[in-house]
Amino acid sequence: MIFHIITLFPEMFDSYLNESIVARARKSKKITVKFYNPRDFTKDKHRRIDGSPYGGGPGMVMQAEPILRAVQKARGKKKRVKTYLLSPNGKEFTNKVARSLISSYTDIILIAGRYEGVDARVKKILRAEEISVGPYVLTGGELPAMVIIDAVARQIKGVLHAAESVEEERVASAETYTRPETVTFKGKKYKVPKVLLSGNHKKIEEWRKERRSR
Repeated sequence: MIFHIITLFPEMFDSYLNESIVARARKSKKITVKFYNPRDFTKDKHRRIDGSPYGGGPGMVMQAEPILRAVQKARGKKKRVKTYLLSPNGKEFTNKVARSLISSYTDIILIAGRYEGVDARVKKILRAEEISVGPYVLTGGELPAMVIIDAVARQIKGVLHAAESVEEERVASAETYTRPETVTFKGKKYKVPKVLLSGNHKKIEEWRKERRSR
């Protein structure tokens, strides 16, 4: 899977992409992440990529043309490409969506907006789908792009080790414990539930399923 990120701040991704599971996925070539800065695709001598909104209003709006050129570069002649415009107004991104992307596309383009948003003609021309990672507003689309990369990457076969298997495909619960058996904090003892120490795998599985459904 190749992720193409349209962003004004590609350096924001450095620490996240170079650590842990995502870093391993990149190193093993399970995923590739490429960046396209709209400033590199503007014809303005000052590399300006925003303008005041028509009709008035606060803030600035990212111009359509630099983004369109960046996306055109990312797309090339690829056929199985999905283009997303990261937006708080988009449909919810879920694990189900992540799995469908793996089975249907080889490339994902993520447009990370800034300021007051992106010129609406970008969505119309590219037929991009708006998508959101949650019911809140962020400063830009970079964090949502990282969320999508992570969520999709861990669904790709071979990215996770056996011990890190995809949570929704194994019996887990919201409650997990490890050693020591008893933790003492401010004079009070907190113990591991007895069922987890019983060795009765059937009861343990039932206990986990019960807490997972809560």
